[in-house]
Amino acid sequence: MLAYIVKRALQSVLVLLTVGFVAFSMFRFVGDPIDNMLGQERTGADIERLREILGLNDPFLVQYWNFITGALQGDVGVSFRQGRPALDIILERLPATLELAMVSAVFAMVLGIILGIYTAINRKGFITNFILTTSLVGVSLPTFLIGILLIYVFAVELKWLPSFGRGETVDLGWWTTGLLTASGLKSLILPAITLGLYQMTLIMRLVRSEMSEVLRQDYIRFARARGLSERAINFRHAVKNTLIPVITVAGLQIGSIIAFSIITETVFQWPGVGLLFIDSVQFVDIPVMASYLMMISVMFVTINFLVDMLYLAIDPRLRDGKGE
Repeated sequence: MLAYIVKRALQSVLVLLTVGFVAFSMFRFVGDPIDNMLGQERTGADIERLREILGLNDPFLVQYWNFITGALQGDVGVSFRQGRPALDIILERLPATLELAMVSAVFAMVLGIILGIYTAINRKGFITNFILTTSLVGVSLPTFLIGILLIYVFAVELKWLPSFGRGETVDLGWWTTGLLTASGLKSLILPAITLGLYQMTLIMRLVRSEMSEVLRQDYIRFARARGLSERAINFRHAVKNTLIPVITVAGLQIGSIIAFSIITETVFQWPGVGLLFIDSVQFVDIPVMASYLMMISVMFVTINFLVDMLYLAIDPRLRDGKGE
């Protein structure tokens, strides 16, 4: 078991280093930040002096090494645009993104599991067919188009909900939340649905497929033969075994929600790290871009590692070294 944990931990570290290297390599082709930092009256001496201060004259591997060693100490560089530590800027925007991702994940998980179980138990009927047909919208339409449609219907036509922004927020130390205000809750509804719809559809179809397979197993037939009620069979035996393979997909989808929040935050002008990343690309703010991608990588790797540990707790073969 210890060897399994060490192996997964080393794999996680390798993934983070690889992602950081690839991201840093890509940033060399997005433009020169000096063009946005100096005015029209700049001179060649001004350009060289600023490049030297920012370390842009150093070889690529030196710049990458400085970034990695700084990140391990909590220093990911200074924003070229704002002149402030990039980590402080990320942390200011992080609560908005995590709040949106949390609500979207709860929406996707709860509704996806409930609808998946319902459509697996009731395989025929108008409601099941309607749910399955409607769910195709969540898979077929791009996220930005779903967001625009929701804005048009609920913000423009019905005028029930706001079309952009986060609404009023409350400061709780370093954390700012909109969950404690009416305008904050209303502002959260449309982007949360937009961000979570695809994941909800995916989870629903996965749960339906897995539960349909479980309901055909021999031990389910034996449970019926013993005279157990359908409710006990479905919810005491079938659901528990259905959710085991859903753990991996659900865990990765939570990471996807955070990563793909860029599109949703742009459509709704949600002041999170996704919108910050888009702004940073426009201004070639490499420290902020690198910090964002490393943050997303850390979240993905952490979630994946936790899922592996959860499997370790569930599957005794892994603890014995037989499940690899």
